[in-house]
Amino acid sequence: MAVSVRMDPLLEKELEQAARRQGITKSQFIVEAVERALGRKDPAALYHQVMEQAAHYDIGAGAPEEDLPPHQSALRQALREKHARQQDEYAAYLAERTAAAPGKPD
Repeated sequence: MAVSVRMDPLLEKELEQAARRQGITKSQFIVEAVERALGRKDPAALYHQVMEQAAHYDIGAGAPEEDLPPHQSALRQALREKHARQQDEYAAYLAERTAAAPGKPD
C-alpha cells in the first residue's frame, strides 16, 4: 500500500542521507522507523539477540593447524601473538589507570 507523506525539505534531505548511510531506500528507512515507533522492532531486544549469538560464536573453530599451508599457519601464529600482545598492553593500561585513581569507580 502506498502512503504519501509531506515533510519539510530539510527533513527529507536528512532522511535521504540517513537512508544512504544505512544502504537502504528512503521507503525502507521510513517503514523501519514506523515499526520501531509502533513497538514491532525493539532495538534493545535485537541488541540482546545479537550479543547472545556472539557469545556462542567459537572464534577458534577453523582449519586445524596441521591442515594449513605453511604461509597461512605462520600468519595465524603472528596474528595470535599480536592479539596476545594487545591484550597484555590493555591489561597493563587498565592496571595503571586503576593505580592512578584508586578511589574512582570505572
